[in-house]
Amino acid sequence: MPDFLQLGIRKEIYHTLKSLGLVTPTPIQEKTIPSILEGKDVIAQAQTGTGKTFAFVLPILEKIDSSKPDVQALILTPTRELAQQITKEIKKLIENLEDLNVLAVYGGQDVTHQLKKLKGAQHIVVATPGRLIDHIRRDTIDLSTVTMFVLDEADQMLHMGFLPEVETIIYETSSSRQTMLFSATMPSEIISLAKKYMNVPENISIKTKKVTLEEIKQIAIETTDRRKQETLLHLLKEHRPYLAIIFCRTKIRAKKLQEALITSGYDSDELHGDLSQAKRERAMKRFREAKSQFLVATDVAARGLDVEGVTHVFNYDIPEDVESYLHRIGRTGRAGGEGVAYTLVAPRDIEHLKMIEKGINQTLEKQVIKGVSVPDKEDYEEERKQQIKKSRRGFDSPRGRANDGKEKKTPNSQGRRTR
Repeated sequence: MPDFLQLGIRKEIYHTLKSLGLVTPTPIQEKTIPSILEGKDVIAQAQTGTGKTFAFVLPILEKIDSSKPDVQALILTPTRELAQQITKEIKKLIENLEDLNVLAVYGGQDVTHQLKKLKGAQHIVVATPGRLIDHIRRDTIDLSTVTMFVLDEADQMLHMGFLPEVETIIYETSSSRQTMLFSATMPSEIISLAKKYMNVPENISIKTKKVTLEEIKQIAIETTDRRKQETLLHLLKEHRPYLAIIFCRTKIRAKKLQEALITSGYDSDELHGDLSQAKRERAMKRFREAKSQFLVATDVAARGLDVEGVTHVFNYDIPEDVESYLHRIGRTGRAGGEGVAYTLVAPRDIEHLKMIEKGINQTLEKQVIKGVSVPDKEDYEEERKQQIKKSRRGFDSPRGRANDGKEKKTPNSQGRRTR
């Protein structure tokens, strides 16, 4: 297997990678870096945790001309946390490089501060769609000089309804840009986007190895909706996690659970879209420094979340698809360590559990905590029967966000702005 030098990465960055303990490229990096260095458009399908960030950041750093004060690379991400994470990684890599600047642009920051920064030389901008559109409308950022454009976590952009904004942003970039699209899944809308805006892209796909799952012990706890909170508190008391992330389906459920944890005497923080940026950053800082033991989070808020030492993940609410499940449990068992993932499964969650097991080609170990997760078998079976009856009557509609599938028309159907 080639090292980073053989892939075309300069010595200064190579030495920085070595100091960070990164010697051997991951499969996604090995396949993607040479293609990007050659100037090709790239569609890369890979899960989170495969090293995809460096797969596009390293070749971008090689191609940036620091003598030009223009924005040359734009990395678009769905969430603030992911924008911060990528910016942090880039800053580590450019410590030994002179006159190369990166700026994170996302909502919740002081606009005046951002405007001041944008007046200086910013070679790389890492942004979320909303705030970037704001700067485009203010005419405070010029994207016509962008020659390298990365759309990261494209499927999440779709799920969050950002595709119209993405198209508006693409239209603002150079007609000769190089486009790189990274996504865990490839829904039809993302494939259509790629066809519309990319120039003979090279397709790279990295399969998730089962070994990453084997480092995580996965357990499904049979319970009922009413007993979820009591069951979680029992698990926390019994297993005493060092650091744990607890995933909830909605912001309201995250808030309610956070209040219950605080009331029970646990040092916990919450992470969701209703919090100000300052509070989100404070919660993340406390959790990274192990000053808080638990982090109650929603899926969107936890995108790009990479914290060392997470021993447990608790799916308080079951994920609605396989990719979300893999993303969640992948927060533990990292860097060769072992992790444990508990999923609380109520009767109405059975079909979701089956879907997840089929998707990961594994059967989760099932457990019942007598007198806690289920008061008795009859109680559990009765709730399950009631759920089946409701489903047959058509009262139980599928959960999940609706997507109207509409796309905004852009002024240039080819997505290439001519100047």
